[in-house]
Amino acid sequence: MAQVTVTIDGKAYRMACDEGQEEHLIDLAQRFDRYVSHLKDSFGEIGDQRLTVMAGIMVMDELVELQKRVKGMEGEIMTLRKTRDDALIKADKNDAALTGALSGLAQRMEDLALKLAVRKEQGEAQ
Repeated sequence: MAQVTVTIDGKAYRMACDEGQEEHLIDLAQRFDRYVSHLKDSFGEIGDQRLTVMAGIMVMDELVELQKRVKGMEGEIMTLRKTRDDALIKADKNDAALTGALSGLAQRMEDLALKLAVRKEQGEAQ
């Protein structure tokens, strides 16, 4: 386990984290410290514990809002996927119908060409 020292509201805290997660933990602590600093600037010295609780509530509020947005986006993604899947199914059906029509047309053209060739041969034979 790796260990890092982070600073929140001017106080150092030694924390353990997984190897390779040191920078991430430091970044998180710095971001949390900005919440605490913002509250301290707004309300002054109201006590460490109260500042920490208020900052934690602000972070949780932001998290909940982001979760709502993610859930909304997931719903939009599902709708878009269904629309895409429906469009692909319709395109496949259209492709099959077009292929069938072209195949039938090609067969009719071959039949006509054969008939014309036969008539030409009959006309030349006479």
